[in-house]
Amino acid sequence: MPAAGSGTSTAEWYRHFGTVDAPGSSPCYADWSVHIAGDPELIARIDEWPYNKRQPLLMLAAARFLGAGMSPYAEFRRFLDEHWDEVSRIVLSRATQTNEVGRCATLLPSLAVIAATEGRPLALIEVGASAGLALFPDRYSYEFDDGATVTRVGPHGSGERPEPPVLHCRTSGPVPLPDSLPEVVWRAGIDLNPLDVRNPDDVAWLEALIWPEQEFRRERLRRAIAVAREDPPLLVAGDLNAQLPSLAAQAPADAALVVLHSAVMGYLSADGRAQFRATMQGLARDRGCHWLSNEGETVIFQEDGSSVVPEMDAGRLRGNFLLQHDGRRVAITGPHGQRLDWL
Repeated sequence: MPAAGSGTSTAEWYRHFGTVDAPGSSPCYADWSVHIAGDPELIARIDEWPYNKRQPLLMLAAARFLGAGMSPYAEFRRFLDEHWDEVSRIVLSRATQTNEVGRCATLLPSLAVIAATEGRPLALIEVGASAGLALFPDRYSYEFDDGATVTRVGPHGSGERPEPPVLHCRTSGPVPLPDSLPEVVWRAGIDLNPLDVRNPDDVAWLEALIWPEQEFRRERLRRAIAVAREDPPLLVAGDLNAQLPSLAAQAPADAALVVLHSAVMGYLSADGRAQFRATMQGLARDRGCHWLSNEGETVIFQEDGSSVVPEMDAGRLRGNFLLQHDGRRVAITGPHGQRLDWL
């Protein structure tokens, strides 16, 4: 999504989503969004919501949550007309808290490198954690495919635990794939409104955030929820800048602390992102904390505060994320964890 407070018009926002973000992942969402961008009456209704509530995925997920099925735009438009008050209620009370566990595949190599370099287990904090499903990288199974070889990594001794999701990821470049999963001894998250994997409405909302055609994502979400229900993480409600220092202080001192986030910084103002950078620099100085940032092109942090990546073709980032470790760019990633291109 555009960075918070940007000047992007609603129609431009939906057109970008329909022509850049959705194609290749959801023909249904691409079609709906392009039509919405050209529907002045509907855009006027959406513009009655606060700016941060106008984002395409939130509105589309609200309709899906209420029962909208895949259909031609004309049918979807009739659904919106018939359920607009309910759609508005969901939009204004919910947020786009997509808990995409597939992103763990793009974070795992960096987490394994940190654990190996530090020679100790990990303590994880995710900001913008939703239901905390990305806090279980050590409980999922992985298949990394470079086009010639498939490397499989998974948990050992799962015993009676639920069957974990298998996260598939295409790779290129010298990805430091681990032989085994790093040990995680403590996990916690921060979210303005944490979702509870034991709450049926919260689970239904997580499923509504999955794009219509992507049944494989829905299935792995369900498996990840089953894993999290066995051992729910500590989730703290509140602003990430306000909560992060005190939560970091609770992490075990004998573990390597890692703060991570994916597709979160766009929800902060420029000042909020600057404050977060300062907080992370303080945690790195005082605690030796590691920082894994997996974000879209409009909110990538650079030392000068800009979002421009020097000497990188902007086309490589279009529709993708940039993974950075302590501010150093390491990979281009697919937004749902489907691809990891090591730099």
